[in-house]
Amino acid sequence: MSASSERKDKKREGGFAETVRVLIHALLIALVIRTFLFQPFNIPSGSMMATLLIGDYLFVSKYSYGYSHYSLPFSPPLFSGRIFGSEPERGDVVVFRLPKDDSTDYIKRVIGLPGDRIRMIDGVLHINGQAIKRERIDDFISEEGGRTVRIKRWRETLPNGVVHTTLDLQESGFYDNTPEYVVPPGHYFMMGDNRDNSTDSRVLSQVGYVPFDHIVGRAQIIFFSIGEGERAWTVWRWPWSVRWSRLFSFVR
Repeated sequence: MSASSERKDKKREGGFAETVRVLIHALLIALVIRTFLFQPFNIPSGSMMATLLIGDYLFVSKYSYGYSHYSLPFSPPLFSGRIFGSEPERGDVVVFRLPKDDSTDYIKRVIGLPGDRIRMIDGVLHINGQAIKRERIDDFISEEGGRTVRIKRWRETLPNGVVHTTLDLQESGFYDNTPEYVVPPGHYFMMGDNRDNSTDSRVLSQVGYVPFDHIVGRAQIIFFSIGEGERAWTVWRWPWSVRWSRLFSFVR
C-alpha cells in the first residue's frame, strides 16, 4: 500500500471516529438536559382547556421543585424523596406521576397545599372554607366536528393572587358539589381547568392526593402547537394546522 493510500485511510478513520464522538457528546448533552433541565411533554386530552389545548407541546422544567427518582429516565428507584427540593406554589401547572399508576403522566394545576381543606360547592371552588373570587368572562370558542361550540369561561383568583381561567361545560357537573377534602402532609391537590371534564384529585379512587415526590416538574412554555386531529410530522400542512399564536407562549 502506498503512503498516500495510508493517509487517505487514516483520514477516513479519523473522520468516522470524530463523527461518532460528536454523536455521543450530543446524546449525552440531550440526556443531561432532559434529566436535569427540561423534558418535552404533549397534551393528549382536554382536561386543562382553555389553558392548554390538545396538540400543545411544551417544556416542563425539571429543576423547579428539585429531583425525585421520577426525574430520571425510566424512573429507577435509586433514592427516595427529593433532593434540592422546592415546594410548588398554589396555581402552578405541573406534570406528575399518577399515584395509582406511576408509569402514567398527568398534567393539572396545584389547587391545594398540605393541610388545606378543598371543596366544590355549586361549581365554586372553596379553599379553607372561603369561596375564591370568580368572575364570568367571554365564552371559549371550540370547534367540534365542524361546528362551533361556545363554552362558559370564568376567571378565578386564588388566595395567593394567581389568576387563571376555567371552563364550565354544564350547569350541574358531576364534581360541582363534593365533600370536603383535607390534603395530607407532603401531598398536593390537583385540578384541571376544564372542571367538568377532568379526572383529578376530586376523584380519590383514580387520582386523589399527589405525593410531593411524584411531581415531575412545572409546565413552563409551549414550544409547538398543532390543531386537534393533525399530525406534527405533516409539515406540508403546517401553514394551516399550526396554531402560530401559541408558539413560545408561557403557561400560566
